Amino acid sequence: MTSTQPIIDDGVLTDYTPNLYCYGGEAEQVACFADLGPEQLAFFHEQGYLVIAEAFSPAQVADAGDAVYDLIDGKQPEFRGIQLEASTRGQKLTGAARRGAVRKLMNFVDWDERFQPLATNPDLLAVLARLMDDTPVLFQEMALLKPPGGREKPWHQDCAYFNYPLGTTIIGVWIALDHADADNGCLHILPGTHHEGPVHHFKRRDWQICDTDVQTERDVVVPLAPGGCLLWHGMTHHGSPTNPSQKMRRALQFHYRPANAGQIDTDERMQHFGGEVGGAEC
Repeated sequence: MTSTQPIIDDGVLTDYTPNLYCYGGEAEQVACFADLGPEQLAFFHEQGYLVIAEAFSPAQVADAGDAVYDLIDGKQPEFRGIQLEASTRGQKLTGAARRGAVRKLMNFVDWDERFQPLATNPDLLAVLARLMDDTPVLFQEMALLKPPGGREKPWHQDCAYFNYPLGTTIIGVWIALDHADADNGCLHILPGTHHEGPVHHFKRRDWQICDTDVQTERDVVVPLAPGGCLLWHGMTHHGSPTNPSQKMRRALQFHYRPANAGQIDTDERMQHFGGEVGGAEC
């Protein structure tokens, strides 16, 4: 029998140098999907990201937020996609304490119909199809929770995690369910880094780019209101600092691939992204 107990996320909780997230400006935004034309698509290909300030309606966002908490609260007893912070090991948590201990949900979209208007939104899929020049296929889904005190996700490239050939246009979609800003751990990106190829990643605080390799002078912060959406290329460097505020920061994160994308094995991926395998030090 498969266990229905939440998974403990053993990410390493260590300090990092504060200047890792000293941004020099805010990401450019457009108001809504209808405003995305050739100029904005060209911007994505040049800079490696797009921000849509009002991508989803307040009702859609509220419904998705309620669905996240319903899964955490056990409304679907067979759901097994909950990951708790390692600091909660051995604790029996309920209510607000349990909600605050969850780091992420995985593989959740089909467990509640309230996620569908976001994951399969026709406007979103149409933009992704134009950016990929192919039909987008959802292949990874996460709900990311960063409560007060929630930890950092270090700088990384998403393609370092996925077994797709270099050159595949993988696109991440990050949808804010709460206000996300520089005070509570919103995303930071390094525009244009998707053009610079794979960077070796190391298992330190997470599977990450070495801190000394982060081009912090290019850091742009991505504040979003609920319903705001960030699209970024899978090779674009990005990360998010800890949440020192008293504000919860919840988001949905989806990854889409082109329908015709090929696959590689992990060994081949690690030849491009595996710093420790290559003998490098961080």
